[in-house]
Amino acid sequence: MSIARYRAGRFCFVATLIVGVIAGYSNADDKARVKTSSDSVKKAIAYLTKAQAADGSFSEKAGPAVTAIVGASALRNGATTKDPMVAKAIQYVEGFVHDDGGIYKEGSRHRNYETCVAVLLFSEANADGKYADLLKKADAFLKKGIWDESEGVKPDGITYGGAGYGQAERPDLSNTAFLVEALQVSGTTADDESMKRALVFISRCQNLPGPDNKTPLADKNPDGGFFYTPALGGQSPAGKTDNGGLRSYGSMTYAGLKSMIYCGVNESDPRVKAAAAWAKQNYTLAENPGMADAGLYYYYQVFAKALSTMKLTEVTDADGKAHDWRAELISALAERQQPDGSWVNKNPRWMENDANLVTAYALLALSYAK
Repeated sequence: MSIARYRAGRFCFVATLIVGVIAGYSNADDKARVKTSSDSVKKAIAYLTKAQAADGSFSEKAGPAVTAIVGASALRNGATTKDPMVAKAIQYVEGFVHDDGGIYKEGSRHRNYETCVAVLLFSEANADGKYADLLKKADAFLKKGIWDESEGVKPDGITYGGAGYGQAERPDLSNTAFLVEALQVSGTTADDESMKRALVFISRCQNLPGPDNKTPLADKNPDGGFFYTPALGGQSPAGKTDNGGLRSYGSMTYAGLKSMIYCGVNESDPRVKAAAAWAKQNYTLAENPGMADAGLYYYYQVFAKALSTMKLTEVTDADGKAHDWRAELISALAERQQPDGSWVNKNPRWMENDANLVTAYALLALSYAK
């Protein structure tokens, strides 16, 4: 089951928050957008083809992670498993498959994360069912990485339902979002217990008090956005409010929003309404809201995934202005693309000075902006 086949397309926001419009644009606008996107993709694929190491890897020190993201991004943009660059990337990542179902570098502390992004690659490459067994085993491995009763964590525990980089690492929303997406694309449905558990943790990462979030942080900054983790007293790279609350930021808000959808939450839920209101108040492609240029390209891909999953054509901002988010995203990425076809962030936080990783993020974003 590929990401593109996800059945949550019927999902929509309440009209007063974010409006999805089934409206037409001129053929000229459509053609210009398609050409800009196509040109960006072609240049990016050409860059990645040259950047690939002889063993098929990208950024080898990161284990299989960056290579998997690159491969998945190429497949989502029209490449096939027979294309040499993609075939070599898949073969490289296959070398990290373990008997326990995980897909990770030996000795890695990031086993959950590496397995999640590898699942995204193999799910895109699974048109003929070649990787069905691999995905089934990876699915089982990832479910074991969720903090729950099997780990001695009770449902009222602050870490319950979350996932971290590795099974011994404290959980956070970014890794939990990757895990939920990996489970979804490999066939796990919203009524599965693993998804229900994950939703418990995701809800506790939102700045919103209510029956699903009774943590000490819930009412300190109730703006409806999301932060990184409530674990270990709570952490947000966007900082804290004067009363000790955690500031929300863009990439985690869209990660939380799309994860809730994957977990079966609908548009009438107060959590979704609050997140939608935050997205309206903070709509921008100039930065990762709350984080300036830190994690900008991670933000682009999760922003695009969330809005595409909801089948929104337009987003109305806080001033009432409607935005064709796809056209604006394509334009923003085209403006930032380097002459060699890559993208790179001058801010090195979260590895975004790695052109291979960031170019893959940009390609993922473009694939959802079509």
